[in-house]
Amino acid sequence: MKAAFVFSGQGAQAVGMGRDLYEKYDVCKKVFDTADEAVGWPVSRVSFEGPADKLTETRACQPAIYTMSVACLEAFRELYPDMKPAATAGLSLGEFSALYAADVYSYEDGVKLVGKRGEYMQEACENTNGAMASVLRADAKVIKETCDECGTQVANYNSPGQIVISGDAKKVKATRAALKEKGVSKVIPLKVAGAYHSELMKSAESKFEETLKSFEFNKPSVAVAQNYVGKTVEDPEEIKKNVVKQLVGSVRWEECIRTFAEMGIDTIIEFGPGNVLTGLAKRIDKKLNTVNINSVETLEKFKELI
Repeated sequence: MKAAFVFSGQGAQAVGMGRDLYEKYDVCKKVFDTADEAVGWPVSRVSFEGPADKLTETRACQPAIYTMSVACLEAFRELYPDMKPAATAGLSLGEFSALYAADVYSYEDGVKLVGKRGEYMQEACENTNGAMASVLRADAKVIKETCDECGTQVANYNSPGQIVISGDAKKVKATRAALKEKGVSKVIPLKVAGAYHSELMKSAESKFEETLKSFEFNKPSVAVAQNYVGKTVEDPEEIKKNVVKQLVGSVRWEECIRTFAEMGIDTIIEFGPGNVLTGLAKRIDKKLNTVNINSVETLEKFKELI
């Protein structure tokens, strides 16, 4: 087994996530307790008890998912110490968990960064009128051309046949209409707080860039594929630039997974709530084996696979 560790992005959250891990493993309890102290509000309580509308808020959701994902990872490391990744990656927010998994920074620095990122993105959402939509079973070139014509952007290249667009709400509506005129039948509006991975996140980008200046990044201990470029990056300063650019740039997730396949990776192990990334991996390359680690049950079942 040659595995890549991948980490869930925003939208995968669910009330109750991580509670079983917290109660079973001391290492997970430490992860949640550290997050509570580092960000100055009870990440653990909001993760375990909600309410759902609070957990869905960008400023709460981002540190909560990062914490949950790292808790899954640390329990996995404790139970399966010989199981090392050949590479890591994460979808949007999940990239920060991936960077932690590759020893680019400490867990505490990561949760502080994600906390600030969530705050800045929520502020940007509140100060703009953004929207997003998922476009299914359409040609990527047609989508990109239509976005350019309508003044919107491609936010996510998730997998063949699944692309997300983003931008000003009126312009996204116009893009949806233009796509339908071109014969694209499946364009689904998304329930989101704003236009992630678009120019409407520009204020968050500049604030986050400033925040990053006081954090030191190390050279990753394993290959890390970054969303903004869709390939692995080693230089710490380049990694910093890419996590900033990611806020307004496209997430090239399909390219990240294809990069892993080219490296000879045969297994994708997703850490964190939900199972979105393993589903996307199968759509990108059917030959990939996929595993989810998101609970005590899935952690303990993993031994059957190895």
